[in-house]
Parts: sequence; C-alpha cells; structure tokens
Amino acid sequence: MAEEAAPPLRLSFMIPKKEINMVPDMAKWKRSQAYADYIGFILTLNEGIKSKKLTCEYKVSEPIEKLVALLNTLDRWIDETPPVDQPSRFGNKAFRDWYAKLDQGAENLVATVIPQNLSEAVPEVAVYLKESVGNSTRIDYGTGICVQSSFLIYIKIG
Repeated sequence: MAEEAAPPLRLSFMIPKKEINMVPDMAKWKRSQAYADYIGFILTLNEGIKSKKLTCEYKVSEPIEKLVALLNTLDRWIDETPPVDQPSRFGNKAFRDWYAKLDQGAENLVATVIPQNLSEAVPEVAVYLKESVGNSTRIDYGTGICVQSSFLIYIKIG
C-alpha cells in the first residue's frame, strides 16, 4: 500500500498586536510556542557563531543578501533625511519623516525579502520591521528590548 503524501502545511498570519500589558502577561508569553520558537532561534544563532572569527570570510546566503539590501535602503533614507536644526537634547524630529518613509514602504521592502510562497506574511512581518526601529510619536530610536525583540522576530520570519 502506497503512503499518501502529507498535505502542505498551511500557515496563517495576522497583524501583531500588543499582548503583554502587565507583569502577569509575561507568564503566558513564556508558556507559549512563540516564546519557545523565539528562544530557540536565539540559541541557534548563538551556536552558529561560536568559535567563528570576525576576520574570516563566510558565504552569504541569498536571504541574507536581501536583508542587507533592505537595511542599505533604510540607511540611504537616513542620508536623504537630514536632521532638523532644533533646540532639543532629545530625539530629532527628522526621525518622524524617516519613519514615515518606512511606514509607507515597509510592506514593499519586506516583500523583497520574504519568499514568494510566504507572501501572505508580508503585512505581519512589516509590522515587526517598523517596530524594530522605534516609535515616531515619542521619537524613540529603538534602543530598548522591545525593539530588539521585534528585529529578531523580523529576521526569524523574514
């Protein structure tokens, strides 16, 4: 009797929303499959670089080349968005202009990195990309753990 092929895995994607609002919410997060996947990804990255020298040359995969191209685009937008001359010691208001470019173009940028068979993930992954650079309302450039986590999730999914 011939074995039947397993049906293709059907993935579902959704726009992320904040679920951790209070300290008790952390326990739910730590028990979730998403948390296990997140920690597993970090541990895998860690294992992958052990005993590797920064001075050695390594083969760069196509997904990483695409990710670097995306980051280069964001970097170019920084050059195209000069700081505003302002009397503030806090974040520069030009960040809002830069972020507006990202907000408008995030899905197109992400679509250049995501494999075609996962194109339904683009809106979800775009949110992680935007969250990974900070908050345009507070002019927060994203130096905290939340934005770092968003960037790692972006890399994992992307």
